[in-house]
Amino acid sequence: MKIAIDAMGGDNAPKAIVEGVEQAIQHFKELHITLVGNEQEINKYLTSSERITILHTEEMIEATDEPVRAVRRKKNASMVLMAQEVAEGRADACISAGNTGALMTAGLFIVGRIKGIERPALSPTLPTLDGQGFLMLDVGANVDAKPEHLLQYAIMGSIYAEKVRGISSPKIGLLNVGTEDKKGNELTKQTFQLLKEANINFVGNVESRELLNGVADVVVTDGFTGNITLKTIEGTALSLFLMLKTELMSSFKSKIAASVLKPQLKGLKSKMDYSEYGGAGLFGLNAPVIKAHGSSDARALFSAVKQAVNMVENNVSSTIQQAIENGQSTH
Repeated sequence: MKIAIDAMGGDNAPKAIVEGVEQAIQHFKELHITLVGNEQEINKYLTSSERITILHTEEMIEATDEPVRAVRRKKNASMVLMAQEVAEGRADACISAGNTGALMTAGLFIVGRIKGIERPALSPTLPTLDGQGFLMLDVGANVDAKPEHLLQYAIMGSIYAEKVRGISSPKIGLLNVGTEDKKGNELTKQTFQLLKEANINFVGNVESRELLNGVADVVVTDGFTGNITLKTIEGTALSLFLMLKTELMSSFKSKIAASVLKPQLKGLKSKMDYSEYGGAGLFGLNAPVIKAHGSSDARALFSAVKQAVNMVENNVSSTIQQAIENGQSTH
């Protein structure tokens, strides 16, 4: 198996990328990785060349670049060359922690869309209190969506949850303002009917306050709502940990308590860390394209590689394609 990785994308590149790749190479004995980026910078951190190839380029897409323009004009950017490795069959999947919009553009126009999928979806796995996590799609690939798009998101999410996460008959929920069948706007009302008729385990409408309780294994929504929900969850988690830290450091007594509770607090933080689940998959493309978080450290990058390996091994893209071709969206 071969995976291409943008070595220059993300806040901690290339150091964290290289360190994560070396962990992955040790863990997956049949894996070959192509690091795309500045060879001189990569070699500062690379300790072994075992099953690691460098594709040198000095051009890269910045976080501030306009996505479509950057992909079109920067033909030799690390992210663009990475996507071409997949498109031209030299890699089975690709990963970048760089510019999200540019990666979605590269995925769509270089890797290509599965025939029959109208809109790809950006899909992270988010933590739940029981540690199982849930998949949410879309979280920003498309801010506008039609009911048919959300139906395809549900099918793709169900296939991923079953094939990669090993969940038998995953529960699919529709994010809404209430759990009653008739709740919501026109988009959610029409989508509800489509999901009800689809050949998936649809459990109905779910509210955002129930997401972290594991109310569903896959939560479907439009990209605008999904992105706001994702950032609200991230921001709330960060704020709570910061408040907790401030309180525990506020006095001598609380500092003693903090030292006693340190293992439990570390475990709690790890349980709520989305990077444990990998990156956000761009579902609906011809091959797995993973968006790692911009602030990814080596562990998060390793998790993204693990996710990509699982998607390739379980033929997620081809299974989605077969489901769409065979019309398995409805009973």
